This record gives sequence, C-alpha cells and structure tokens, in this order.
Amino acid sequence: MVKRCSWVKLSNPLYVAYHDEEWGRPLHDDQKLFELLCLETYQAGLSWETVLNKRQAFRQAFFQYDIARVAQMTDKQLEALLANAAIIRHRAKLFATRQNAQAVLKVQKEFGSLDHFLWDFVGGHQQVHKVTTIKDIPTKTDLSEHLSKTLKRLGFSFTGPVAMQSFLQAAGLVNDHEETCDFKYHQSS
Repeated sequence: MVKRCSWVKLSNPLYVAYHDEEWGRPLHDDQKLFELLCLETYQAGLSWETVLNKRQAFRQAFFQYDIARVAQMTDKQLEALLANAAIIRHRAKLFATRQNAQAVLKVQKEFGSLDHFLWDFVGGHQQVHKVTTIKDIPTKTDLSEHLSKTLKRLGFSFTGPVAMQSFLQAAGLVNDHEETCDFKYHQSS
C-alpha cells in the first residue's frame, strides 16, 4: 500500500494527484511557478481543497496563466470574473493576479527568469527537511519571510510568509514530505 503524507485528503482524487505528482517536486517552468504562486494567493483564508477544486476554472479565466496575457488584463476583464461562480470571487485576489503577473515580467527582465530568481533563495538546491509528523511542517520560516518581504518590495501582492511557505513547498524549493511518505525521496533538484 502506498504511504502518503498524513495531510492528504484521500477522498479527493485532485488532492491525491496534487500530492503525488506536484507537491514538493522541483519546478523550473516560469508559467507553472506563476500558477502555483497565484493559487497560493487565492488560498488565503480558504482551504487548499477549495482552491484545487477550482483550479481548472482559474486556468480558463487566466489564459492558462500565460504571464504576459494576464499582465495585460483590463479592469473590465477582471471585474467580469467576479460573476464567474466557478472561481473564488475575491476582487482583491483577482486583481492581485494581474499585479503579480506584471511583477513577474519585471523579475524576468531583471533576473532572466522567475525560476532563476526563486531558486537563488535556496542556492539552486531543494531544501529537504526531516518531517516526522504533520506537526513538524512549519507554517512559515525565515526563508518564507525573506521571500515574502522581497516579493512585496518588487510589487507582488498577497504573498505573505505563510502563503510563501506553502508556495516553497508546492514548487519543490522545499521538500517537507513526511519521512514515512513514499513520495519523500522521489524529488531531485
């Protein structure tokens, strides 16, 4: 029998697939990194399951997270999304998606890529932590606080240290799989 981290909701196939195929795996594609960053901003105050269940609708609403297209969205386009019941209809979070896309374009121009910029925070190598139980998984760290402050200085929004800790884990910059999880050592940087 496959062992997974104890936080995985086995009743939801999207949750299981997210854990097994994405969470903690090093990610280096700017568009996918942007998508995960956005998903973490949507989660603020909500469950991750809610976000996962609305992920496909968010992809449709935001052009599959094409950074340049999202950065050019008009206020009218964003306002129209408030009528879309398939997504999380939080005005500030939706407008933050455009703001963060614009900030990503600036990061790409200055640092070459979002990938290079982010992975520089961990020296280019995934940080693997010893996690025995779910209680060992931090909600924020010095790294997530540093990333949060840096992103805010660069014009990002909804990127607090707790959201950024989740992002670091999701994008595989940090590997916080529980030691007993069969997916713990499937990661490589």
